[in-house]
Amino acid sequence: MKKDIRLKGQLRFYMQWPIFMLILLVAMTIWIFFTSSQAGIMMAIIVTVYGIGVGVLYMYSKSLIMADLVQFAAQYGVVQNTLLKELSIPYALLMDDGQIIWMNDSFKVVTGQGDKAEKYINKVIPELNRGVFPKAESEQVQLNVIYKEKEYSVAMHKVSVEGFSETEELLQLPKEKEYFIAIYLKDVTELNKYIRENDAQKMVAGLIYIDNFDEVIESVEEVRQSLLVALIDRKINQYIAKIDGIVKKMEKDKYFIVIKKKYFQQLKEDKFALLEEVKGISIGNEMPATLSIGLGMSTDTYAQSYNYARVAIDLALARGGDQAVVKDANNITYFGGKREQVAKNTRVKARVKAEALREFIAAKDKVIVMGHKIGDVDSFGAAIGIYRAATIMEKKVHIVINDITSSVRPLYERIRDNAAYDEDLFLTSSQVEDVVTENTMVVVVDTNKPELTECEELLGMTKTIVVLDHHRQGSNSIDNAVLSYIEPYASSTCEMVAEVLQYIADDIRIKAVEADCMYAGIMIDTNNFVSRTGVRTFEAAAFLRRCGADITRVRKMFRDDMDSYRAKAETVRRAEVYRGEFAIAECPGKGIESPTIVGAQAANELLNIAGIRASFVLTAYNGKVYLSARAIDEVNVQVIAERLGGGGHINVAGAQFSDMEVEEVIGMIKGTLDEMIEGGDI
Repeated sequence: MKKDIRLKGQLRFYMQWPIFMLILLVAMTIWIFFTSSQAGIMMAIIVTVYGIGVGVLYMYSKSLIMADLVQFAAQYGVVQNTLLKELSIPYALLMDDGQIIWMNDSFKVVTGQGDKAEKYINKVIPELNRGVFPKAESEQVQLNVIYKEKEYSVAMHKVSVEGFSETEELLQLPKEKEYFIAIYLKDVTELNKYIRENDAQKMVAGLIYIDNFDEVIESVEEVRQSLLVALIDRKINQYIAKIDGIVKKMEKDKYFIVIKKKYFQQLKEDKFALLEEVKGISIGNEMPATLSIGLGMSTDTYAQSYNYARVAIDLALARGGDQAVVKDANNITYFGGKREQVAKNTRVKARVKAEALREFIAAKDKVIVMGHKIGDVDSFGAAIGIYRAATIMEKKVHIVINDITSSVRPLYERIRDNAAYDEDLFLTSSQVEDVVTENTMVVVVDTNKPELTECEELLGMTKTIVVLDHHRQGSNSIDNAVLSYIEPYASSTCEMVAEVLQYIADDIRIKAVEADCMYAGIMIDTNNFVSRTGVRTFEAAAFLRRCGADITRVRKMFRDDMDSYRAKAETVRRAEVYRGEFAIAECPGKGIESPTIVGAQAANELLNIAGIRASFVLTAYNGKVYLSARAIDEVNVQVIAERLGGGGHINVAGAQFSDMEVEEVIGMIKGTLDEMIEGGDI
C-alpha cells in the first residue's frame, strides 16, 4: 500500500529538487576531477555525504510529510465546508428530480427550512420545478421568482460528479445521472425597487390633436367659438395637471405634453378618460369634439420618446382618431376608438394625394396593382380604377390576382374577355417576378398589411410602393410606402379611387365596365348603400353613374345561386346568441364556391335581427378559419378583431386562424367578449 502512495503535482516537483541538485553536483565533481585530482576527491567525498544525508532524510521524513498532508487536507475540507455552510449567499444542491440533498444556513433562513424541511424544492418555491432545470452541463439557468413577498434572482447549473457512485457507499447514482444541480438565490428586492423607482421618474413625451377642430368650430355660433376652444383647453390642462404633467399648446388644435412614466398606469386604468371628457363638452355644437393622443415611451433618450409619440399620433389619426395610442420599443397599445370618424366634405386631401400619385406614375415605366388575398369586389374595382389612371398616362399595367372568387368572377370575366384589354393584364404571384423591373411601381389597394397582400414578396422587389386603403391602420402596416392614402371614414377603396381619378386628368372618362367594377365595390362594402355612407360616397357613385355604371346590371351580377342562399339561411338559422346580444355562427362551406363571401353576407343578415349588437360568422376554408365580424354602431368590432389577431373597421372587421378548429375560435371569441365586457371596453 505504501508503494502505491505517490505525490503528484507541484508538491512532487518540489520534493524532487534534491535529486536534481545531486545529479548536478556529480557532474560538477567529474569536471573538477579532470581539472585537479585532489579537489575532485574532496568534492566526491562531500557529494557522497550530501547524497547519503538527503536519501536518509527523504526516506525518514516521507511518512511524516504524508501524515501532515493528510491532516492538512482534512482540516482544509472542514474549513471549506464551514465556509460554504456559513456563506451569506443561499446555496443548495439538488438531485435531478428537485430533491434537496444539502443546503447551507443562508438557504435554510431564506426558505424557513428547519427540522421538518421539505424534500423537494418545488414544494418550497413552486416556480423551481423540473421544467426549468438546466439540461446541459454548460447551460446556466437564470430566472426571477417571488417568495415570501421578496424578489430573488435564481441561478442554477449542473455539477458533474462522474465516478461518484464508485467511491460513495451511502448514495448510488445512475451512470447517466452522475450530477447534482447547484442553486443560488440572490435577494434583489431592494435593487429592483430602486430600478422601478428610477424608471418611473423617466419622462414620457406625448401629442394631443383635436381630430375635427374645423368641423366642430363651424357647427357652433361664432360668439361661442372662443368659449368652446377655452373649454377644450381647460379639460386638457386639468387632466394633465392631475398627473403632474406639462401641457404646451403648439397650434390651435395641437398640444405637446410631458408626464412622468409612473402616471402611465393611472391613465391606462381610467382608459384615457380625457377622450370621453372632451366629447362631453356641449355648448350648442352639433357634433362632439374628438381627440387623438399619442404617447412615446423610450428607455434610451427623450428624443426617441418624442419620435415614438409622433409615430403613435400618426397611427391614431390613420385609424380614424378618437383614441389613444401608446408606443414603446417593442409594442403598440390602443385605447378608445369607439366612435366612427365623421367624413370630411373637403376633397383637399384627395386632390393632394392624386397629384402625388400622378407624379409617381409619370416617373415609372410600369405599374403593378394588387389587393388582398381572396380578393373581393372592392379590391378588384379599386385595382381596375388604378389601371385606368395609369393607362391614361400611357403606362403598362398588370394586376396581381390569384384566387377568383364567385363575387369577383362576373367582373373578372367581362374584363378578361374584352379585346380592349391586354391578355397579360391579370397575373398570378408566380408570374409577377418576370415582369418587375427597376423602373416599376407597386400600388396596393384595400389593405395596408403586408401579410394580407396577394404577393408579399413583391413589396421587396421595388422601392416605389403606394398604398390606398379604407381600413384602419394597424401596427404591422406597410412601412416602406412612398405614398400612403388611408382614410378610415371612407366607405370603400373604390370610393377613394373614384375621387382620385377625377384629379388625375381633366374631364376623365372611364369605360362602362370599369365604372361597373368600381360601383359594385362601393355597393358591396356599403351593403347596398345602407352602412358607412356619407356625402362623398354618393358623389363618387354619381361620378361612376355618369361614366356608364348600370345599377341593374351590377345588381343582377351579384345575385346568389341557390346553394349559397341556402348556406346563408342555414348560418342564420343555427346562430347562437351569446349574452343575449352577440350572434355567433358557423357558415357551412361544402358545395359553395366562395364560402368566405357567403359568411360575410350572413354576418350582415344577422344584424337585421332586433337586439343583436354584433355578429361573428366563422367559415372553415382551405385549412384556415375565417372570421367575419359586423356591427352597426353600438360595438367596435375592429377592436375585437384586433385582439383576435385581425383588424378592419369599427363596424366591419375580420380575422384568420391557422391550425385551429371552429369550436376553438368560438371559444376565443367568447373569452374575448367576456374580457372586454368585464374591462368596460364594450
